[in-house]
Amino acid sequence: MKPWAALVAVALFAITLVAATVGRASADPSVAQGPPPKRPVPDYGGGRPKPKSARDLALWVPRLILSPFYLVSEYVIREPLSVALPAAESVELPRKVRDFFVFGPQHKSGIVPVGYIDFGFNPSVGVYGFWNDALARGNDWSIHSEVWPPEWYALSLKESTRLGPYQVVRFQAMGLHRPDQVFYGIGPRTLQSSQSRFAESVTYASATIEVKEPRGTFLQLTVGVRSELLGPGRYGKDPSLEQEAARGAFPVPYGFATRYTAAINRLLASFDSRQILPAPGSGVRVEAKVEQGGNMLGSPASGWIRYGAEAAGFVDLDRKQHVVSLSLMTTFADPLGDRPIPFTELVGLGGEEPMPGYFPRRLLDRSAAVAALHYGWPIAPYLGGEIEAALGNVFEEHLQGFRLGLLRFSGDVGITTVGVQDYPVAVIVGIGSETFEHGGQIDSVRVRLSMSHGF
Repeated sequence: MKPWAALVAVALFAITLVAATVGRASADPSVAQGPPPKRPVPDYGGGRPKPKSARDLALWVPRLILSPFYLVSEYVIREPLSVALPAAESVELPRKVRDFFVFGPQHKSGIVPVGYIDFGFNPSVGVYGFWNDALARGNDWSIHSEVWPPEWYALSLKESTRLGPYQVVRFQAMGLHRPDQVFYGIGPRTLQSSQSRFAESVTYASATIEVKEPRGTFLQLTVGVRSELLGPGRYGKDPSLEQEAARGAFPVPYGFATRYTAAINRLLASFDSRQILPAPGSGVRVEAKVEQGGNMLGSPASGWIRYGAEAAGFVDLDRKQHVVSLSLMTTFADPLGDRPIPFTELVGLGGEEPMPGYFPRRLLDRSAAVAALHYGWPIAPYLGGEIEAALGNVFEEHLQGFRLGLLRFSGDVGITTVGVQDYPVAVIVGIGSETFEHGGQIDSVRVRLSMSHGF
């Protein structure tokens, strides 16, 4: 199937699925009582318009810059949807689609098709199945599987138990194998021309406790065991990691062609002052996280610790979810003992991490710093647009060697579902540059189409 056809299919399915939850409400207009109000005195001074406020004038700059994205979202997406959604509702298409994939009188279980296309990697197709209140009230099960035979496969099983309105205990078991992971070397100056591939096989089991207070406080504690086997990879005409290293592009990283099993302890804490939709999106968010890993097959002193923090401020420009945000993030990784950190456990940028214009783990080292400017706007029910520009890079331990010339640019624009947690949809195009001291040229392009992708 051609990429554009896959995009249309995924988008249409997502729209009809989430539209199934949209209800209609109507109310009779109130009738005015008493005599009509007096007619206001006409403006006989020439009808001069009211002067623009400083806020109105300031909005012209982002409006001008973002006008191409607005035109696309307004006339390519919103206008067709304004016709398609009412027509679909008139024949009850959203309900029929929902009833086909979601079962039971209260729709507590279902099986939903999922998929993922990240150009430059093997694609995948799969299923996401769930059963809420399975066998007991407050007990939820889910299964998520994706494959692209015979290249890669992944399977995740989860059981969640709601202990109260704000507490959840979750158990997860996951296995993954894929041969097309990318590696460019370690450090801030790695080049796109050094792209190579390695294979990664992961098995993982964990237990997690989550506490989410209604005022925006979130705590998550995870303990688990993860086993990784890293070896030669393949994709297209790209060389394998050890082949590119033999050409002198970079040294073979620590952890390659070996297996390690690590006990993982992770703590995440965040506070978000923003209120839930449809309230305005202004507020602040701060997050801190720490993860400690110890190699269970190595010496007792072998291990690492990874920690960092992020702060972000959000401003809703018109109190209608047109939100501009600025975020600052730093992350560090330190060894615990004399052994180096396996390269897959270093601080990484790209993919689902900050600077998504790059491939996953495009940038690797002991620390990272990123500043990102993000703008999001509503397009249709449960559908929103987003654009982001970020500056950052990875560096040596504790940001040693940091300077402006080593920064890189990452930008992305996309369409995503809003408020859909179980089967989100995203269509995102991103770009990434070399370091500014190397010329800052754009040489990385990433196009991603996903539906409920979790691997």
